[in-house]
Amino acid sequence: MKTFRDLLVWQKSMSFVTEVYKASKSFPKEETFGLTSQLRRSSVSIPSNISEGYGREGLKDYLRFLNIAIASLFELQTQLEIAFNLEYIKKEKFDELYELSREIERMLSSFIRSIKSKRN
Repeated sequence: MKTFRDLLVWQKSMSFVTEVYKASKSFPKEETFGLTSQLRRSSVSIPSNISEGYGREGLKDYLRFLNIAIASLFELQTQLEIAFNLEYIKKEKFDELYELSREIERMLSSFIRSIKSKRN
């Protein structure tokens, strides 16, 4: 692996950011600095922390950033539910985004386990 760009989980999370931005584009204007901003920031945090951790020295630091990425993903899942409950996104879009987030969650969890096993 040459760079973080080669990581499938990073690639998927980058695509996910685009989908989150598209979905939140139609949120009410009063949410610009509220839920829209939070949702977008947490989505951007996922690939950002994967890449930042990749550039750090040592596995301990890398794991710390991967754990931040997965925490941001959990935050985003909660925000998606809030957006759905407030009827800012339709059920089909919520289901699509939630399933994408779960796929990234599984990939990140597996990646974290893999790195932990290399550490021991």
